[in-house]
Amino acid sequence: MPKYLLLKHYRGGPEPHRPVPPIDQWAPEDVEAHMAFQDHVSRLLEESGEYVDARALTPAQTWVRYGGPDAAPVTTDGPHPETSDLVAGWWMIDVDSYERAVELAAYVSSEPGPGGEPLYEWIDVREILWERPTD
Repeated sequence: MPKYLLLKHYRGGPEPHRPVPPIDQWAPEDVEAHMAFQDHVSRLLEESGEYVDARALTPAQTWVRYGGPDAAPVTTDGPHPETSDLVAGWWMIDVDSYERAVELAAYVSSEPGPGGEPLYEWIDVREILWERPTD
């Protein structure tokens, strides 16, 4: 069965359904409802046997590259490439088809935002190209 990542982004992607402030500007009860929905999605995926992993990430990021044999790694927090939509988090799913991955992404897209209104946010669906073989 193919595996997919359902990626949530902090910014970027196609035009949003409606303008929504960043989550750090939401009322605490709206953030709680949003996170509860994400937990709900993970539990549904576990029950259906499609869950592999899920994570949420902070918006802070550091770019790192090799500094050379006698140097420390080089790090920077920017500038960011234009196409750098910060990844907010993901679900890794193991499903029967691409169509099922899209169906699940559409459900995730309906998660609640400020005031409980569905976000209808864009979810980036990416098939896993390679996985490290297990022993």
